[in-house]
Amino acid sequence: MNAELDRLFAQIHALEDEIEQRLAAHRAPFQYEVAKGKAVFDAGARAAQRALRVGLARYLRQSQLKHILLAPVIYAMVLPIGLLDLSMTAYQWTCFTAWGIGRVRRRDYVVLDRHRLSYLNLIEKLNCVYCGYGNGVIAYTREIVGRTEQYWCPIRHATQIRGAHARYKDFVDYGDAAGYRARLAELRAKLR
Repeated sequence: MNAELDRLFAQIHALEDEIEQRLAAHRAPFQYEVAKGKAVFDAGARAAQRALRVGLARYLRQSQLKHILLAPVIYAMVLPIGLLDLSMTAYQWTCFTAWGIGRVRRRDYVVLDRHRLSYLNLIEKLNCVYCGYGNGVIAYTREIVGRTEQYWCPIRHATQIRGAHARYKDFVDYGDAAGYRARLAELRAKLR
């Protein structure tokens, strides 16, 4: 990759780091710290959160009918998401082991923690578990497929694609046959 693109990607990473630092400073007023990978609120913050919890009966009364009626459709998606989760885990355990690719740590992508928030009622907690699981499995899948793409076909597309995975920037330019042949082994080695 050329130096100008490398510089731009470095700027993107620096901006991401700065955003994370600013978000961390923004979280300070919410009175929690992360200990052993879990957010821990002080007693006063937990009490203040519980005071803002909306009870189930009131929550259901205030809910729109379309939300209640569509809940079974939404939650039915847990089955295909769960099947995708199992399939991708089995896939990487077999294929990545055979190819010598480092496996994706599922826990880095599937994060279920919002159900611990005291201001959420039971339905809201269930919704948060559902969304955390669904989005986590998709992110986990994306990383597995991204590593597979880097191993087998590390070539950029001819046209711009939306939301390319993080590995895509290192791929060979479309049409660069010599670059593909020269860099394929290097790109595969980066996966080990």
